[in-house]
Amino acid sequence: MGFCINCGQQHADGTRFCRFCGNQQPGEPLLQRLRIEAQQIHALRLQMQSQQQNNQFQQQRRW
Repeated sequence: MGFCINCGQQHADGTRFCRFCGNQQPGEPLLQRLRIEAQQIHALRLQMQSQQQNNQFQQQRRW
């Protein structure tokens, strides 16, 4: 299941046009690229959080 990029209503995967607002939905190649980018951003965010936690731990040990 997907969601309209315009109005946010839920629709079946592969829907080309939203049945609520009529807006054209992105094709599968674009969706796949966006999923990959989202996974990369998530991985970077986790890495940054881990580094911040390590930095905080190191600062606490100095005291």
